Parts: sequence; C-alpha cells; structure tokens
Amino acid sequence: MITNVPNVVFKTRVRNEALEGSNPFEWKDVTTADLFNNKKVIVFSLPGAFTPTCSTSHLPRYEELYEEFKAQGVDAVICISVNDAFVMFQWGKSQNAKNVFLLPDGNGDFTRQMGMLVKKDNLGFGMRSWRYSMLVENGEIKKMFSEAGFQDDAPSDPFEVSDADTMLNYLKSN
Repeated sequence: MITNVPNVVFKTRVRNEALEGSNPFEWKDVTTADLFNNKKVIVFSLPGAFTPTCSTSHLPRYEELYEEFKAQGVDAVICISVNDAFVMFQWGKSQNAKNVFLLPDGNGDFTRQMGMLVKKDNLGFGMRSWRYSMLVENGEIKKMFSEAGFQDDAPSDPFEVSDADTMLNYLKSN
C-alpha cells in the first residue's frame, strides 16, 4: 500500500468573473501539492457522478457532516471521481454541494496511481474508481478505508466503510 498520495495534476474548471457570457469558466491545473501540502484532508472516491449510491448517500452525507469534520481539524473534504470537469460541475450543482470539493480525475491518473482503478465494463462505465476514503495529512495517507471485494467488473458496489460516518468516528476516536 502506498503511503503518500500520488503526485498528479488535475484538470479543473474555475469561475472567472472577468469572462463574460454564459460560460465564465477557464481551465486551471491543480496539483497534488496544492490540495495536500500542509493540510489535513479527507478524500473519498466513488465510481461516478450521478450514480445512485454516490448521489443519494456517499456525497450528501459528507456534505452534511462537513462542519463536524472541520471541528476535528480537517481543512478540506474532497470527492474524487473518474469523471471530467464538466460532469463533476453539473453533479455538484444538482447535489447543491457547497462544502465538499468535487475533484475530477478525468484521465484516472490519480486513481490509477492509488491502485484503485477498476474496470466496470459490466455496467458500461469503463474504467472507474473503487469506492474508498482516506485521511491525508501533508500528503501522507494516515488512514484508508477501502470497500471489500476490490476487483474488475465487481458484481456489487459495496458501501460499508468509505462512508462519512465511519471517517468521522475514526477522527473522533484518535
């Protein structure tokens, strides 16, 4: 198991008030260092935006418990998915996500280097992330909760340990 988060560049879209028109966004590269250096961060990864468990349980509960995570000294909560920036933006809007940073791993580079990239061809998804969560301090993975049954074309999508409550209970007990 790796001990530090991979060093990658994420392709994100950010609002630029100087741009006019209906699409006031521009590309911005965000590095692993930008996200993790000198910070305590919770990361959770899921198979896809707009998918049932991700939209009804996984993201909403992290959003709901955000202030409790902050009270435990967490600087940021990041949701990573192997989706592009446009999909992640629209999903965030549809979920009314205000606190969790939705980070697109469009090429799956971060997910692959984490060792968490799996085929989901059985669902027509292609390559996606296995469901997991982790606590990262200054780029070092301190604790990881990975769902059981890691495999390509898994027959199920377990959601038992990467949830927000498991992470919050871990933080409160340490």
